[in-house]
Amino acid sequence: MAFYDSLKLEKGMYNLDFTKALEELDPSENYEGTDLASLDAYERQLKRFNIKVNGKNSDIIEKFFQATDSAVLFPEYVKRAVEQGLETASILPSIVSTITKIDGNDYRTITLTTDETSGNAVTEGVAIPETVIKNSSSLVTMKKRGRVISSSYESLRLKRLDLFSVALKQIGADIARAQLGDAVTVLAGGTNNTVSPVSETGFAYADLIAMWAGLAPYELNTILANTAMMQTILSLTEMKDAEAGLTFQGTGKMITPLGSTLVRAASVANYTIVGFDKNCALEMVQAGDVSVDFDRLIDKQLERTIISSTVGFARVFEDSIKKLTYTPAST
Repeated sequence: MAFYDSLKLEKGMYNLDFTKALEELDPSENYEGTDLASLDAYERQLKRFNIKVNGKNSDIIEKFFQATDSAVLFPEYVKRAVEQGLETASILPSIVSTITKIDGNDYRTITLTTDETSGNAVTEGVAIPETVIKNSSSLVTMKKRGRVISSSYESLRLKRLDLFSVALKQIGADIARAQLGDAVTVLAGGTNNTVSPVSETGFAYADLIAMWAGLAPYELNTILANTAMMQTILSLTEMKDAEAGLTFQGTGKMITPLGSTLVRAASVANYTIVGFDKNCALEMVQAGDVSVDFDRLIDKQLERTIISSTVGFARVFEDSIKKLTYTPAST
């Protein structure tokens, strides 16, 4: 049995999953009841080489490259920092129904159809209504989103890891915003999910009611809009009641009078809102985790190093999504 302070670290451990490879060699369960119980296998390796990646006393980037084994840890540090920024900035957990992880790039979601008589009582001799679940006829479109680091190792080697983490987290945040745009495109797509505005010009509370009614029997529990549209919604008289005001001022969470969560997304078109049932509208498909050029990073070739994430989205229940676009009132 190998222990954390005697493991031989190699590039090949990145061919699958670096942390998983470490955990197989040095299981965390072996450290229960010890001072290392709170650390995973990767964090134990940071401790082994006395590398501090956080806080005002964090080490410089060069600390990773003082030994051949410790240099192997650098790509995982980069990956984790980017993932932290992605997770912090992403609002996708607020709008997706389920997350599916796949190994390749080809994936088909499912489609579901139910007999129109499904709500009727079944009498003797009458067939039970059928729900058909099958693979979609088309593949989910997967998109790679990422950034290229344009900086040399020499220019960064003496920088503190805590500072470098800020830059890496920002890369993750940029990827998250791009993925949100992809999700909005899928949610707002389709030709049979539009709701006609009630008023001829401008936006009114009645338009929200029309969207709520159009989604039945699904719930209107989430609404996507850009900043200008959210200002319009929040300016409605019905949004100025005491309860909504207290919720917004106390938590920053915006709730419509219909009980829906307002989510801001810059990629939603002007004068448009997308309303849906978060429980069954959107599937997020991930092709692996955040990807980094581990070979280049280990060899100190930061310049032109690519960091990327491949994700796709698919509508699950078409009728659980509605889009409304209105004509603004003339000024």
